[in-house]
Amino acid sequence: MALICVIFLLHFRSSLVAVISLPLGILTAFIVMYWQGINANIMSLGGIAIAIGAMIDGAIVMIENMHKHMERTPLTPENRWKIVADAASEVGPALFFSLLIITASFLPVFTLEAQEGRMFSPLAYTKTYAMAASAALAVTVIPVLMGYFIRGKVVAEGKNPINRFLVAGYLPLLKTALRFPKITLLVAVLIFFVGIWPVNKIGSEFILLQQTDKLIATVPEVKTVFGKVGRAETATDPAPLTMIETFIQLKPKEEWREGMTTEKLKKELDALVKFPGLTNAWVMPIKTRIDMLATGIKTPVGIKVAGEDLKEIQKIGQRLEQILKDVPGTASVYSERVAGGRYIKVDIQRAKAARYGLNIADVQQVVATAIGGMNVTQTIEGLERYPVNLRYPQDYRDSPEQLSLLPIVTPGGQRIALADVADVYVEDGPPAIKSENARLNGWTFVDIEGVDVGSYVEHAMGIVQQQLDLPAGYSVSWSGQYEYMLRAKEKLTYVVPLTLVIIIVLLYMNFRNFVEIAIILGTLPLAVIGSIWLMYLLNYNFSVAVAVGFIALAGVTVEIGIIMLTYLNQSYRGLLDACHKRGVTPLREELLESVTQGAGLRVRPVMMTTVSTIAGLLPIMLSTGTGAEVVSRIAAPMVGGMISAVVLTLLVLPVVYYLWRMHSLKE
Repeated sequence: MALICVIFLLHFRSSLVAVISLPLGILTAFIVMYWQGINANIMSLGGIAIAIGAMIDGAIVMIENMHKHMERTPLTPENRWKIVADAASEVGPALFFSLLIITASFLPVFTLEAQEGRMFSPLAYTKTYAMAASAALAVTVIPVLMGYFIRGKVVAEGKNPINRFLVAGYLPLLKTALRFPKITLLVAVLIFFVGIWPVNKIGSEFILLQQTDKLIATVPEVKTVFGKVGRAETATDPAPLTMIETFIQLKPKEEWREGMTTEKLKKELDALVKFPGLTNAWVMPIKTRIDMLATGIKTPVGIKVAGEDLKEIQKIGQRLEQILKDVPGTASVYSERVAGGRYIKVDIQRAKAARYGLNIADVQQVVATAIGGMNVTQTIEGLERYPVNLRYPQDYRDSPEQLSLLPIVTPGGQRIALADVADVYVEDGPPAIKSENARLNGWTFVDIEGVDVGSYVEHAMGIVQQQLDLPAGYSVSWSGQYEYMLRAKEKLTYVVPLTLVIIIVLLYMNFRNFVEIAIILGTLPLAVIGSIWLMYLLNYNFSVAVAVGFIALAGVTVEIGIIMLTYLNQSYRGLLDACHKRGVTPLREELLESVTQGAGLRVRPVMMTTVSTIAGLLPIMLSTGTGAEVVSRIAAPMVGGMISAVVLTLLVLPVVYYLWRMHSLKE
């Protein structure tokens, strides 16, 4: 950030003012975080990292405007504070409101709930605190720091080679655009419609065991493999007894075979691990566990069939398997056999048991001891204690026929078999019973590849609706990551417009003119073009993280628009004052020159704020460490959008402003 100030201003003391404002704003955010009890984690620190670029904007614009005043009036000890006051008062109100708008633009993120709310609320809080602090610092501390630090002579903008290059390249484009304003706007509209082409291309994004372990371990990229079958003895573990979890640790990518990718590795593992009755889903372990705890679904997409009869639910699930296996993007699909359990039933005949002097509890005790065993004592080895369990050998209990021969001693001393007092047979029944909203459930698990969750579900929904005939009283609902997306989308559909109303109110408090508000908001869509194209090139899908990035982009784009509009208004008021003294009405050529000066001579602060914002975001977007998947998708829309926002601010906005003022002069 300091380097950017030095390059554009060629004044080291000025860069110190901008740099000092950053730790002050960050410290303020940390203090509020401490009071609120927010931990310093990836998301909370990510909020500050994303805000850094925009935090320094206020200081940059203030400093640059003071340099402009110092170019016109040399700085002396007598007039220093007057120049500081004049420079700060010119842009201070606009800066304060622009930074306040960036702060308010994050309100939709606070309304997210459940998993997405818990994930993004720390980021929203810290970014809001940092931006609020920078808004306050911009109009209080920054002017004071400028008065003490900025001294001596400053290099005129025209003598700085960087600025000369920018102005030399920009002014011809601006003059051409102002000479043909209507054509410029038409080109801008065409660019917008061409620019949003990638939108539809962007998706939206949440014995046997030993044999599988050995097969997986043969893959050269696999470092370690560990399998688990069954479930923990806790009510919080949603894993069924039939689920096999295998944790695979891969070697560093530098050690992978040439040309090997994650998708190719999944396909190789799929082809390698094939067993009847098993289906594979290759997912991240921690993410899967979170999904299972939140929705019960262990794959990216799940379908929940609800109804009254488990056998009918199972038939519907099997039909879903047949339908979805041919849907493009389906890697695997498996429907639970909710009615496919097999149980050994020991049906005690009370009358027969009574003839031998036995009651129900006596017979049950024999069955429980013979099959499950009984702890008869414990062995003590140092500080360790182990129970000693006694039960019948495996040969006595490995089939219904053998169980029927279990010996029972009656109270009278007779030795009889279990079959004498009970019927032992295999009975069908549900392996497990799930219910939601007081209705029986059966779940279908779908793993996908080569397609995003949103696009897959949208396509699969249509196919299922066409091919699946649901009996009366049965329903199908889509779950998994799609459930998170749907919930966040529903929340944002009414919160974003409400936030837009708040932004309009703040803009009106600054400009007191609805036309200027319309100019800023009407040109906002062009800023989105860069975001869409960068996401398309990076192969990112739409997600909650991307939505947060777009929200942040809107705030920063409005800020740059406010800065440009403030300079244009200053230049226009100067023209009106000059014409008023002469007692004449401004001519078209004079208005053209006024807009050219207002925009052309202020290319430096716009470029400084843009470059500083992008410089603050690039390390985040290009990061590859823990949590990079989330924060890079927040930063990407902002980086791409800032590039197109520069074109919007420097060319389109002055043209719209010129047409508006021309219309006012004609009236």
